Amino acid sequence: MFLENTVNHKEQFGWIEVISGSMFSGKTEELIRRLKRAKFAKQKVEIFKPIIDTRYSDERVVSHDENEIRSTPVPTAGHIRKLAEDCDVVGIDEAQFFDDEIVSVCNELANKGVRVVVAGLDMDFKGNPFGPMPALMATAEYVTKVHAVCTRTGNLANYSFRKSDNDSLVLLGETEEYEPLSRAAFYKAMLREKVNAMEVESEEVLEPSSADKKSKRK
Repeated sequence: MFLENTVNHKEQFGWIEVISGSMFSGKTEELIRRLKRAKFAKQKVEIFKPIIDTRYSDERVVSHDENEIRSTPVPTAGHIRKLAEDCDVVGIDEAQFFDDEIVSVCNELANKGVRVVVAGLDMDFKGNPFGPMPALMATAEYVTKVHAVCTRTGNLANYSFRKSDNDSLVLLGETEEYEPLSRAAFYKAMLREKVNAMEVESEEVLEPSSADKKSKRK
């Protein structure tokens, strides 16, 4: 269980909290919970998200169960540095979509006495570390890994499996494009995709070309 630290202005240093996990694991829900508690305590809170995230709202951070909080969409991590002046707490959602500068921005804010709460996917749809998240998790004082429930086994899920054929690293989507899977289910799903791809390639090799067909007719 995560317990919030207290903002100590005499020490002049803050800290970084990272909330990571797969899709549908409650990352944004936990981010919003922590930020709303800070707001209730009359702390100055600013929330940022990447400008490309427009799934639910252009200017609000919204969880899958429609819990929400006002936010400022920004195109790059550098904008956060400029807009987070005089804050007690800074929240950042979907951190995996930011450039690598997000790591130095978070550390600079923490060094100035700001509590920085970051949420993001720790792995992409192929199961690889996602963007700046590994570096953020390494430099953070607190890392909370949340889990979804595997749609195929009912076990804890920490992988985000993409159901569509789109191979782009960044693809915003919900249950139509993604499903949370356990390690075993993810491994089987990825293996099945490889086998299917091999079968397609085999059929293409076996099918005679148009030139071959003409030579046979002669």
